[in-house]
Amino acid sequence: MTAPAGYGKSTMLAEWASRDRRTVAWASLDRFDDDPATLLTLLATACAPLSPRAAEIIAEMRGVGVSALGRSAPMLAAVLAQVPDPFVLFLDDVHAAGSLECQDVLEVVLTGVPEGSQVVLASRHEQPYFARLRAAGAVLEIGVHELRIDREGARTIFGDAAVEVSEDDLAVAVERCEGWPTGVFLCALAAGAGTDVLSMAGDERFVADYLYHECVAGQPADVRWFLYRTAVFDQLSGALCDAVLGTEDSRAILRRLETLGLFLVPLDGRRQWFRYHSLFREFLLAELERVDGDIVPELHRRAAAWFEEHDAPERAVEHLLAAGDLELAGALIADLSLPTYQRGEIAVVERWFAQVGEKVVEASPWLSVMAAWTAILQGKSPASERWAAVLERMVPEGSADEQVAFESARAMVRAAMCVDGPERVLVDAQYAVANEPDWSPWRDQALHLLGSAWLLVGDTAAAREAFAASSAYALEMGNTDSVLLSEAELAILAIDEGRWVDAESHAHIAVRAIDDKHMEGYPTTALALAVSARIALRRGDTTAGERFLARAMRARVHCTHVLPYLAMRVRLQLAKAFGGLDDRAAAQHLLREIDELRARRPHIGVLAEEIDRFRAKLGEKAGGVASVPLTPAELRLLPYLQTHLTIAEIGQRLYISRNTVSTEVGSIYRKLGVTTRGAAVDRAIECGLLGE
Repeated sequence: MTAPAGYGKSTMLAEWASRDRRTVAWASLDRFDDDPATLLTLLATACAPLSPRAAEIIAEMRGVGVSALGRSAPMLAAVLAQVPDPFVLFLDDVHAAGSLECQDVLEVVLTGVPEGSQVVLASRHEQPYFARLRAAGAVLEIGVHELRIDREGARTIFGDAAVEVSEDDLAVAVERCEGWPTGVFLCALAAGAGTDVLSMAGDERFVADYLYHECVAGQPADVRWFLYRTAVFDQLSGALCDAVLGTEDSRAILRRLETLGLFLVPLDGRRQWFRYHSLFREFLLAELERVDGDIVPELHRRAAAWFEEHDAPERAVEHLLAAGDLELAGALIADLSLPTYQRGEIAVVERWFAQVGEKVVEASPWLSVMAAWTAILQGKSPASERWAAVLERMVPEGSADEQVAFESARAMVRAAMCVDGPERVLVDAQYAVANEPDWSPWRDQALHLLGSAWLLVGDTAAAREAFAASSAYALEMGNTDSVLLSEAELAILAIDEGRWVDAESHAHIAVRAIDDKHMEGYPTTALALAVSARIALRRGDTTAGERFLARAMRARVHCTHVLPYLAMRVRLQLAKAFGGLDDRAAAQHLLREIDELRARRPHIGVLAEEIDRFRAKLGEKAGGVASVPLTPAELRLLPYLQTHLTIAEIGQRLYISRNTVSTEVGSIYRKLGVTTRGAAVDRAIECGLLGE
């Protein structure tokens, strides 16, 4: 259902939902849902009445990079496909989630709707994936033409408003409003107030005039004042309005506005939170700008303070950005970036950085630190190198403690990227451990980096001690990444010493953290999954081993030269696992990936010797199975084969050429043993490369 505001889309959805005999699920989107992880979480929550399994996977609707498209979206689609009873899922205001990433995940989810069930989408503009659905005859489109009010509909509207009107005047109202339902409705209300229908029009000016004269002008001055100023809120409550406006009666005013029918929509059953109808809010904002535009930034600042005080810092950020207070917004973003990343809302973090602008980020040491880590943890180059260079140029200011804290943060970025070899990594990691106090949320990371540095220089005893301390601190602080990485390293050290029982214990802690914290798809999970595959294969559990392998291979996509030690360590463990399966071809492929990484980061200490020893041992073997795994580039592309996107459009999404996409698609087909796009998706799901 596609039409501009005021064509009754939401009303039609509500009436349909009340009459349909199938099980109904409903989601209304807003601008805060324009993030793949947030959108998928909303959809899974909305689908909970359809299937208990939908409720179970809500926490899994997250991801880094394309993992939301490659894992979470097909997982939800699979759940919908298995719903036994027919259902109808209503999605209102779909245009609010208009990013390309959201369009892609929504299209994949729609593929899971089974025969006999239906999805109804209402949007202000057409969605791009409709083209394929239209070609397949799978979509019924309702647009402006179908939603226009004709004379009979106008007669009903005027009748419901108890307004008597001649057939000629009725025809004039329909003609001047061009069938726009809101315009006809307002004409009826205006006519009921004594306005001549012949003097009315159906354009935006008419709507503004009507809203002003009939809804606002007749209200007391304090109510008009309230309406204009509260229009800055996407959602409003009595407490929020009192705090921002300095009043004590906002709740009563909201109840009064609702009683008067002034386009106020309740958002919860207790009627604590409301929103204005979009047309009415747009009118109020225009009026506020006209009569008192200078107050708008201050209203947003007060709202930001209220939301921050009431544990809603993400909303506070949005109001600070709207107020133009970029530095204050940046300070809050610096605190929120890491937990928001850990929730899988990467697009939100990147949008925040884009909105405050590079100038603000570069001027803030801690924003620059978080920008660097956001890029590093996604394996992004050259963004990681750029922000690392920005940090190197910075001259720390503030108190002595603040300067030391920044130096420690900068040292950890250097240590993680391992540009200057293991000796420098060790110096930087030791500095960070020495200067991150016990209460610091960064201490566990500093200890993990120190353990990695000790391994690079060949001191396994010191490494074990550092990893154990890192895991203990991380468990206490709730920092899952360090738990995964440190426990995985402890498992590898145990394997190297022949202590397989201890190794399994450490790997179990890491995998349990992945599952409990729903970290699937994060690059930091790859090492734990790879070593778990080795352990499962050794105890003869091939099914579990291959499942861990598939998960680790998928997670390695974002393990790049930006985190060179982790990227190589992951591939070495994967190669050893494939070696255990007697799959020399896959193991050699992973060794070639390591060689590419070493070309970018050659100084990796004793890890190079371990790689060379395994290569020599592998070369002594003969025969075995021969499979070639998908490369990281191919795994990045694979999820897009689920969508309607053309080869050229996939290239635009991934910032690669059409020829490169064609080559990679051909390679994917060859490796999966298929000849069509649909067969490739089916085979990838079967292999564990897409979906759950």
